[in-house]
Amino acid sequence: MFNDIPIGPVTIHMYGLMIALGFMGAYYMCVRRSKRLGLDEDILWGLLCGAVVGGLAGTRLLYYIVELPAILKNPSILWDFKNGYVVYGGIIGGVLVDFFYCRKKKVSFLKYFDLVMPSVAFAQGLGRLGCFFAGCCYGRETDAWYGITFHNSNFAPNNVKLVPTQLISSAGDFFICGLLLFYASKKPKDGRVATAYLMLYGIGRFVVEFWRNDYRGSIGWMSTSQLISVVIVAAGAAAYVLLPKREKTM
Repeated sequence: MFNDIPIGPVTIHMYGLMIALGFMGAYYMCVRRSKRLGLDEDILWGLLCGAVVGGLAGTRLLYYIVELPAILKNPSILWDFKNGYVVYGGIIGGVLVDFFYCRKKKVSFLKYFDLVMPSVAFAQGLGRLGCFFAGCCYGRETDAWYGITFHNSNFAPNNVKLVPTQLISSAGDFFICGLLLFYASKKPKDGRVATAYLMLYGIGRFVVEFWRNDYRGSIGWMSTSQLISVVIVAAGAAAYVLLPKREKTM
């Protein structure tokens, strides 16, 4: 696929464009839903800023943790910002920053957590389309009819058919978004929409990892992301049951 598309004197970077559209679309969705739910739009803006800062820091920090052996051998990796961002780190970092922001503002974290997470899934869906254009997060070689071939990628192997893991992930993220919006319309207890996201995303990511072929680190037979997925699903399942019991304090 083509990541850089020149239009006259301007070059459109599709990965960056998809990320930007994801943020804007997620925020717009949150604003629309916050009005129906009676939640404060100013708080929502603060949460967005916190998620961006915490998310960017988290993606980078988790990358450093995963790549610590390589960094010890080559410290220049620390300031190579062209690559090295881990999605799970962004989710964890954004949630932690927003949790403390809600505590500071004395508002219910769970209500805003539920509001935001369907939009996060939507933004991730667009982000994975950006991965498709860039060729990163690519899949294993395949002879199947659904295989895709890159010809100008700086990341994926070119001129061989690969499992379209980016498109599979994107479709899964959009499906999760729709499912969570439907579930939210049923007015479940506070915290259950967000924790359902953790379980659904964790399961989906665990499965897609079997088809990924880019380097992501490994622990035994699992990739690092699969191990984190197991923890995220377990935490989500526990929180799904326990958090509503503490909703008044959160």
